[in-house]
Amino acid sequence: MTTPAEALKDWTPQRYAAVRAGVRTGDLLICSGNQAFSRVIQWATNSPWSHIAMVVRLDEIDRVFVMEAVQKIGVRVVPLSRWITDFQPHDKPFNGKVVVARHDVVAGASAEQFRRMSGFATDQLGCPFDAGQLVRIAVRIGLGLFGVRLPRMIQPNKEYFCSEYLDECYQQLGVKIPWDGRGFIAPSNFARAPQVQAVMRVSRFPFREGPLEDDE
Repeated sequence: MTTPAEALKDWTPQRYAAVRAGVRTGDLLICSGNQAFSRVIQWATNSPWSHIAMVVRLDEIDRVFVMEAVQKIGVRVVPLSRWITDFQPHDKPFNGKVVVARHDVVAGASAEQFRRMSGFATDQLGCPFDAGQLVRIAVRIGLGLFGVRLPRMIQPNKEYFCSEYLDECYQQLGVKIPWDGRGFIAPSNFARAPQVQAVMRVSRFPFREGPLEDDE
């Protein structure tokens, strides 16, 4: 299955109501960004993918949240409606394209498994993603390009890159995303995982009137 890059350009982007109704806890928001650091990630991983986040539904209070690790902030949780309209910088949508994807095993997890994963995910709130971590990520990317395995001193340690955070969340469900252990686990590893499939593309302007295709 995997998440095809064609979803970024060929799929019709969906407005907020359709996205909110269709997502499930554990779904992935896989992003293709246009920022400078996004370009570095794309180049290093030879893929269009540069960022990844996870959906958590709380139907008891009628809310849908996004959990992620982002630069300068660290691990955070924000409402889905705000995430797709007010990313970084503030008051602007994500500078790029977003595809919702779903892992087959995660989709079939039990309520108890989701509670365990959600508990772990929320326990990491506030874990940093600081300037020093960016340097270590840059070193990991460089080593990965040469097939060098990670020295212990620069392995992630409660200072998460986006895909490292989600990898640990998924491990709470017994799900391991395939990768070769070199460099760093990246958004592209999630997108290429055989049990992950694209569900829909998200509009950058989810509340705007007009044709769905008018989304560039």
